[in-house]
This record gives sequence, structure tokens and C-alpha cells, in this order.
Amino acid sequence: MSIRRLDSTSAKFESILAGLIEVDFENDDGVSAVAQEVIAAVRRDGDAALLEYTRRFDAQDCHSVDEILMSAEDCEAAYGQLPDEERAALDHAAERIRVFHERQLESSWQFIDDDGNLLGQRVTPIRRVGVYVPGGQAAYPSSVLMTVLPARVAGVKEVVMTHPTPGGKRNPLVLAAAHLAGVTEAYAVGGAQAVAALAYGTSTIARVDKILGPGGAYVAAAKRLVFGVVGIDIIAGPSEVMIITDGSADPDWLLLDLFSQAEHDPLAQSLLLCPDEVYLDTLATRLDTLLAERDRADTIRASLQRRGALIKTVSLGEAVDIANRVAPEHLELAVEDPATLLEAVENAGAVFLGAHSPEVMGDYVAGPSHVLPTYGTARFSSPLGVYDFQKRSSLIGLSERGAQRLARTSATLARGEGLEAHARAAEVRVRGLDSNQPDDDTA
Repeated sequence: MSIRRLDSTSAKFESILAGLIEVDFENDDGVSAVAQEVIAAVRRDGDAALLEYTRRFDAQDCHSVDEILMSAEDCEAAYGQLPDEERAALDHAAERIRVFHERQLESSWQFIDDDGNLLGQRVTPIRRVGVYVPGGQAAYPSSVLMTVLPARVAGVKEVVMTHPTPGGKRNPLVLAAAHLAGVTEAYAVGGAQAVAALAYGTSTIARVDKILGPGGAYVAAAKRLVFGVVGIDIIAGPSEVMIITDGSADPDWLLLDLFSQAEHDPLAQSLLLCPDEVYLDTLATRLDTLLAERDRADTIRASLQRRGALIKTVSLGEAVDIANRVAPEHLELAVEDPATLLEAVENAGAVFLGAHSPEVMGDYVAGPSHVLPTYGTARFSSPLGVYDFQKRSSLIGLSERGAQRLARTSATLARGEGLEAHARAAEVRVRGLDSNQPDDDTA
């Protein structure tokens, strides 16, 4: 196959790049309309609609809610029955993910100011969260660990997992990961119907306070539609990787990094930027040979042809500028000295430093969650973390002296806004307000 070749000096470069990046996945084939219909039905008919859509979309022969339950006993049994190598891999990944996220824990704090006022912030975990684990084109036990473990580190008491099981086939690794990570409830449902059940509740699935985790186009559309009824993390899209290289890395390594994203989905994006045209030629030449050896070659080929590209840039600095505009989910700096480029990186979900730091390690075992902002939302969003499962309350405890000092300012500003009751609510708490004593520190 031939992969798209672009040159940043071409007059058409910006428009072609924009066409590659700006794809409205959510509205393709009326995705939003279908998601809205499903949500309305689940909200109206509860479990009956949930089962109907699971039969229709996942070809799962289920006629009672018992058939979509993945019990704690089933999950524990799956963990116990795993081959030793797989169980050890899950354990290893879980420990690294847990240790990383323990460093993200925020603590409550407070202080007393000079007037004896208590001010502070109280950090508490969200009580009940829903975690969506994809399962349409592949099963992702790694996503169980990457979403549930940060929740448990945060102190969330109830973690509800929904996971589609097409044809009713349940992946033992997913069940085992649910047991290891500490899922408290698990259901074999997916798509917009799962999001609707989590958001509004059914007789079987009690509503949650926040929905997190990646999913396909229907899940993304549904999350957008229920936002406000519940919290959400991000609107996730197909996976993305951008590689910036100086040509020092083994070409086959970087081609496989491109393939590792492309094999997720025909809509996944894989871009590589390099100022060395000879190196880009080498990549293009090696592509077919390496692709022929891949199990998911058809998916990789479709993805690379639709949204992949090898891009010649004027310099590595220009490549970073392009990365900041694109704001990719994953950014690999496959250069000899990645630290020299890192300072200029502003927008990326995760940055992988050096040729020995492939994105795939971040998918499974490095430690940070692999749930990352896509669609260019790394411009304003962050990776999923413990902070997504915590909420903050402000603490305000005024002393009598503090109220005396702050009341006049409060009343003046309130009346300036035309809110007389606000002003009086401040004034009635202060004795001697008619005195000429100012409410600043010079009093």
C-alpha cells in the first residue's frame, strides 16, 4: 500500500492536514440521532429497553437482567483460572498503575487568617461512578485497570462497570481485571444504552454520579447528551498517535508504533513527522513488508489510508509546532535528546520520551492512565486521573472580627449589583456597623 506523503512547505499542506484532523465522527451516519433515541427509550422503559438494545446491537441473547449481570463471583473465578503468565501480567500492571495514581491524591487543607477566619478546601471522593470499558472490536482488560484503579485510589466506594459482550462472549481477562481492580458491580451491556442506564438508572442499575472511560462513537455521543444529568470525563474519539523523529530510531520500531494505533479502528489516526526525507522514504519502503506480518492488517491498512500520513517538516521545531496545533492523544518524541523538544510541547495527552518509550507501554503498564483526551481536546483536557474521582468543597468559617471587617465590602458590592437582601444579610451580622471603622487591615 502507499501511505499519504505530505510536505509542510506545500501550499496545500494546512488544508490537507486540517482535513485529516477535523473529522466529525459523532455525526457520521446519524450517530447523535441514534444515541438520543436510545437514551430516551432507556429513560422511559428502563431494563426492558436496555435488554432490547443489547439484543439488537450486541447480538446477545438476553431476556432477563440476570443474564447481563457479571457477578463478583464470576470475576473472582476468572482471575483464579487465568494462566500464570496472564495473571502475573495483570498483577504487574495493576501495581504500577496503583503506585502512579497514589501520587495524584489531593488532600484537604485549611488555614486561619489574621482575623481568625477559617478558610480551606475539603476534598472528598465521588460516591458512585460508572466506568465504561469498550468491548466492540476488541476486549480491553487494560482499560479496566486504567479507569477503576484511579477511582479506588481516590476512595470511590461504588464502581459500576459496563462492558459490551458481543454474542454474549465474556472475556476472562476483563472479568479478572474487574476483580483485581475492585469493581463493585459489573454488567454486560454497552453502547448508548449503557450510558443511559448509568445516567438515569433502571430497576437493576442505580444511577451514578459520574461516567468515565473510553468508548466508540455512540458512547461519545451519549456521554455528551447526558452531561449535566451526570458528570463525564471526556468525549473520547478514535485513538491517535503522532511521532516526531530525527531519523535516529529504527524505522521498523516506529512503523510498528504507527500500526499499534491503526489496528484499533479504521478511524484511528497515525501521523509521523520528520525533517529527513530519506528516512521517510525508508519508512514507506518498509511499510508493506511489515504490514504483511500483522494479524489485523486489513484494519491497519484502512486506518493508514484514511487518516495516516508521513510528513516532511522543515525542522524538529516545526514538527513540535504542528503537534501543538493538532494536540494529539499520544505524542512520541523518538529523537536522540527528547528533553530538548519537551519544553516546547504544550498540547498532548501523553508524551513518550525517546525511542525506547513506545506508546504501547503506556497502554498497559507504564503507570499513567491510558484514558487520554482526543479530538484535539488535549488543548484544554488532561489524562484521566485520581482527580477525576474527587470533588472539592470550599470551607468558610468567619470569626466575629472577620465578619466585622468583611461586611461593609460585601454590602457595598451587593448594592452595586442591585441585590439589597444580599447587602442586609451581611449587615445584620455585624454590631456597630454605623461606626466609621473601615473593614480593611488598617482598622
